[in-house]
Amino acid sequence: MSGCVDELKLVALDRDDIAVVSAHVQDALLRVGDILWQPHEHRFVMVLNRFDWIAAADAKPDDGRKPDYRRCRTALRFERVLNCKCRGIDQSDKEARLNLLAVEFSEEAPPAGAVTLTFSGGGVMRLEVECLEVELADLGEVYAARACPNHFSPNSTVA
Repeated sequence: MSGCVDELKLVALDRDDIAVVSAHVQDALLRVGDILWQPHEHRFVMVLNRFDWIAAADAKPDDGRKPDYRRCRTALRFERVLNCKCRGIDQSDKEARLNLLAVEFSEEAPPAGAVTLTFSGGGVMRLEVECLEVELADLGEVYAARACPNHFSPNSTVA
């Protein structure tokens, strides 16, 4: 499978921007080993497999074709990070799988604030930032997803 229809590249500098980024990374899958905190560079990076919600929205299952559900290998980078705290995630298990649900920003002493990354199962990462400076960029690698994430189904799956 080739790259996402249009490789996504977004920059977030405020709460409205981060809401757009959060929508694109909802249900992204990653390994703990794909998270890198670089305190001396004030940088936090995650490489994740984001579900391509745009392609899923364009799918028309009633025309007899199987919907084109896919995931894109994507980097999510935060700059000007002063501190990183983690709760409910075993950082020693580099193969542990995480499902990112949301990314939120709250200003605490503008322009400084906190970015909260919420994962299924109760895991949370909190980044204290000097100001919000985030980049989301597709890396080109794409693969088929087995299903579309469905939070409303009693048999919800993320593939």
